[in-house]
Amino acid sequence: MAKGKSANPSKKGADMAPKVSPATYLAQVQQEGRKVVWPSWKETRQTTILVMICVILFGLFFFAVDFLIGIVVPWVLSFGSAS
Repeated sequence: MAKGKSANPSKKGADMAPKVSPATYLAQVQQEGRKVVWPSWKETRQTTILVMICVILFGLFFFAVDFLIGIVVPWVLSFGSAS
């Protein structure tokens, strides 16, 4: 490795954003916050209902899989026990 080269290239100054004062940082955060577009109440309700339906469907699916595994595994293991 050449003299003066950093062993860790991720620590180079070119990879990092320039430092700004806390006041400038807060002004930039506020400016970005103004760009946020919040969903309407209709979109929020629709998304909430969709999430609830998915949770119920996935819950039923995993309940059924768990129930079947709970039946099949002991049945398979019973073949190995001495009668």
